[in-house]
Formats: sequence, C-alpha cells, structure tokens
Amino acid sequence: MTGSAALDDLLALCSRRPIWSADPTGAFAAGTSIRRSAVLVLFGVLDARLADTAAPAVAADLDVLLTRRSRTVSHHPGQVAFPGGGIDPEDAGPEAAALRESCEEAGVDPTGVRVLGTLPDLPVTASHNLVTPVLGWWDRPHRVAASDPAETVEVFRAPVADLIDPAHRVTAVLHHGGHEYRGPAFQVERGIVVWGFTAFVLDRILDAAGWAVPWDHARTIPAPR
Repeated sequence: MTGSAALDDLLALCSRRPIWSADPTGAFAAGTSIRRSAVLVLFGVLDARLADTAAPAVAADLDVLLTRRSRTVSHHPGQVAFPGGGIDPEDAGPEAAALRESCEEAGVDPTGVRVLGTLPDLPVTASHNLVTPVLGWWDRPHRVAASDPAETVEVFRAPVADLIDPAHRVTAVLHHGGHEYRGPAFQVERGIVVWGFTAFVLDRILDAAGWAVPWDHARTIPAPR
C-alpha cells in the first residue's frame, strides 16, 4: 500500500463516519458538566524512517503523530495522546480547535495540515470530555517538539505499520474502584505503551480503514499507572 492509498482510505472513512458510541452523552452521569474537546489524528508520509515490521500491512513510511503527557497534569498523567484539547468559544469548530491545540502543544503548523474530516464524538468519562476526533493529513511535515513541558513532555511519530503488527498489540487491563477495564493497547518504541482513549481511537481507525490484521486479544499487560 502506498501513502496515497492510505490517504484514500482515510477520506473514505470520513465519508462513512462509523458510529463507535451509539449514545456518547449517555455515558456520563446525570448532572455532569461535559466539556467539548477535539483531538487531531494526524497521518502522513513524514520522513525517511521506515517501520521496523518486516512485512508491513500499510506503507512502511506511513506515520501518525502522538504526544506524551506530563505526569503533573490532572487528567491522564503520563499517557500517550493525540494533540488536542478543549474547544474554545472563539474556535470555529472542532477542526479549528484541534489545529490550534496541535500548534500550541506540539508546534504543528496548521497551514501544512489537510483536514480530511471528523469522526463522531466519543466520551472520555474520567475527564468529563466529549471528544471529536479530527482526521488530518500532513501535506508539509516539519520538525515538531513539545511546547510546554508542564503539559506535554514529548512529541513523536509512530509508524502505523508497527502499530498494526500483531507482535506490538496487547490488551491493557486496569483495576480501579472495584472494576476491571480492558481495552486495546499498542507497545511502541522505547517501551512506550499506548492505551486508553488514544488506543481505542487507533484501534477503531485501523479496523474501519481495513488496515488491521488479526492479533491475540488474550495477551494482556497491566495498564501503565
């Protein structure tokens, strides 16, 4: 698969707008003050670094942009995330908010990003956020870095083929408050684990775009704390 084929798949995904949460606002407890947010899921053929996977299911140079949150933030400390944040009143919509936040967090130049579309809202109940994933394609990639270490400590690009590789896919298990959470997770470079909301969105995109390959859901790891 080439980079242009991946772009076509993502455009088709935006057109279909698959429903991943039938009632996203219903996931919140009654009376919850819900915050509208947006994240930028930014794909592109970014640099000469190829995936390590020997037989990639997608183009070996197809990447997705991720950040790692500071351990001092109040919600989801230390977790890998997409750049993004709250939709401010002055934002024209979730697309504008995702681009603004990506610029503020990771130094992404919004003029070099092609917004492909949005996916339906998803709830993040732990932080009371209703999140709109915004799919983007990086037409003019450039060097990026964390802008505010108090919020984001790292910005990196993960080869999509390595995320798809069954050797890098596991189920993360979290026990909290007497409940057990199980969800998809990805083991990426340097021992970093992508789990939680970000892994859920990646998992759904890989499936919906037709890129996923079978993997062992019974292989588990403790969710990073």
